[in-house]
Amino acid sequence: MIKTLVIDDEPLALQQLAAYVRKIPFLDLVAECQSAIEARDIINNERIDAIFVDINMPDMNGIDFVRSLAAPPLVVFTTAYSEYAVDGFKVDAVDYLLKPFGLDDFKRAAMRVKHRFELENPTTAEPVDNNVAVNAAPSVSDASPAASDAIPTDDDSIFLKTEHRVVRVNIADIRYIEGMSEYLKVHINGQRPIIMLFSMKKMEERLPSHFLRIHRSYIVNMRHVQEVTKNRIVMDKDTYLPIGDMYKEPLSAYLADKYFGR
Repeated sequence: MIKTLVIDDEPLALQQLAAYVRKIPFLDLVAECQSAIEARDIINNERIDAIFVDINMPDMNGIDFVRSLAAPPLVVFTTAYSEYAVDGFKVDAVDYLLKPFGLDDFKRAAMRVKHRFELENPTTAEPVDNNVAVNAAPSVSDASPAASDAIPTDDDSIFLKTEHRVVRVNIADIRYIEGMSEYLKVHINGQRPIIMLFSMKKMEERLPSHFLRIHRSYIVNMRHVQEVTKNRIVMDKDTYLPIGDMYKEPLSAYLADKYFGR
């Protein structure tokens, strides 16, 4: 069993986390904590294998809490704020759950915890529960070195490495790619964005010609663009992306053969 701690300062969110843990047969709920200080006392006094911890807490945020631990357990961060995702992965989180999340999302995170726990503790590993695994995205721990990149496979799809797994994505479903320091956030139709460690330049080189760099921080799939104005691209009613000055000429050249009118 994987001894598990759940940490959240919001009572209802904490109750939900605890309820989800109890539904996973290989997780053993040790305690429910409403603060990082309370959780640290437990971690210092007994074995804890994994924690599900909220990031945005008043006394100490979840990321700083994990960084403060001499030997942190396996970590899954939960938060309502997607901008914390990159910091979460920098402390080697197993997964990141964006609120509100459901049981299926939690099961996927739990399976990633189990996979990592078995890698680090091979003698204590237990058989995988197929009822949980059926809803879990596969982890790829033995991927070849090339798997650290975005790997084109054919004209229709690409493999993206995120956390400790490689995910197949249909190129047609990629809407745009956002640069965040050394990370990329790949926005995809119908699913949560994928955050990966990769450079904009390399991604730009590997994608088909209808993906255009329009800004130092954005690559867009022109097949998802609704409107182009002088200084921005409209993806939908809620998403407007800026056009950088140095990228206006290549964008104009792309559009020249594709629009009608004067």
